[in-house]
Amino acid sequence: MSNEPDSQPTWLLSGFGDEIDDDPVVQIAVLQALGAAHIEVRSAWGTNIVELSEDQLQELARLFKDKGMRVSAIASPIGKVDVGLPIAHEVERLRRAVRAAEVLDARYIRIFSFYYGSGVAVESVRDDVIERMRALAAVAEEAGVVLLHENEKDIFGDVPERVLDIIESVASPALKVAWDAANFVQVGVKPFEEAYAKLRPHLEYLQVKDALFANGHVTPAGEGDGDLLRTVQALKDDGYTGFASLEPHLAGAHGLGGFSGPTAFGIAARAFAKVTAEAGVKTA
Repeated sequence: MSNEPDSQPTWLLSGFGDEIDDDPVVQIAVLQALGAAHIEVRSAWGTNIVELSEDQLQELARLFKDKGMRVSAIASPIGKVDVGLPIAHEVERLRRAVRAAEVLDARYIRIFSFYYGSGVAVESVRDDVIERMRALAAVAEEAGVVLLHENEKDIFGDVPERVLDIIESVASPALKVAWDAANFVQVGVKPFEEAYAKLRPHLEYLQVKDALFANGHVTPAGEGDGDLLRTVQALKDDGYTGFASLEPHLAGAHGLGGFSGPTAFGIAARAFAKVTAEAGVKTA
């Protein structure tokens, strides 16, 4: 295949704005300086997306419109709770995320598949997880949005086999896979070798960060053990043309997200640009 520019696919570059700064104005400025026309919204003004008021959502929407920025996804915390909580707890929070998606004109909402506590056998919570994921998918189908399940350590869907179990068992067009190589590395999975073939049919969205097997530390793309180059090359060959969302986590992480700051975020963006250039993919 030719590597001439006109033969290169173009992926839509995005990023977690709150990894840059609490202020959406700063988030937008940095992302646009890095060549992104989209933003993934997890929080604004220090408040999580599902806690923003209607007035705040409307203000955010006006700001994005004024700055020419579009929203790639709502990075919600749905499913980052114990599976023992009632189903209605996360269904109600998802409805808030759906409202955010409506106001901000986003098609995708990121979710997780529930914590279950240390000492609890993962197999024992499987049916409860599937029941909850089906309930969430039903809300998404009704609202016309697509849920993106992120593989995350310490939740049910942390390894490829259980991610696939969720997707196939729920069997909803409103539930797809968000791919996070660093999170796979942190649970001892070789992303490309052990997960790509299983999950590619359901892979809808790429979250960009890398990590080391030795200590789980997050690194810029291509500098860890996450097989980012092979994955990007394979996605290109498979015809992927969706979002690639930077989630660097280079300055620290916590239960509901991570932080990088403008400088580290720029480092992460340039590292990913090297990967995509080598693979023959353009971003915009």
